[in-house]
Amino acid sequence: MRMSDAITAYILNMLEQSGSTELQRNTLAEQLGCVPSQINYVLTSRFTPEQGYVVESRRGGGGFIRISRVEMKPTVTPLMHTVNAIGDTLSTATAAAVLENLVYQGVITAFDGRLLASALSERAYADVPVEYRERLRATMMKQLLTTMHLKKE
Repeated sequence: MRMSDAITAYILNMLEQSGSTELQRNTLAEQLGCVPSQINYVLTSRFTPEQGYVVESRRGGGGFIRISRVEMKPTVTPLMHTVNAIGDTLSTATAAAVLENLVYQGVITAFDGRLLASALSERAYADVPVEYRERLRATMMKQLLTTMHLKKE
């Protein structure tokens, strides 16, 4: 198992127990036998808002990192929450992370996730000028998720 996978698994295990966790980067690095920069990498790449996490940190001697899973408001469906969170542009990697999170949370099926990923992939936009791809991808994802939301009502 790669170190980044081990760090991710450790943090996810902590989150499953309480829904939120507080840790110290140096202490965690020491426990897992890695350098603190590896902890930073995992936090910035695998615990992003697009993936359903909020990461807060305070630097200094008593500093900490607090990781929480985003809770959806009951009045807003997860699909519409996601639509509202998508900005004017959307990269392929961010779209994939958002879809993976929706599948993980059980909001959409794995098949729907793969279908949407295909429709939002770089290959699907190969004939679109590069400067328009991310803007078009954001619009498409919003439309597709809105349609899925309407289908579920």
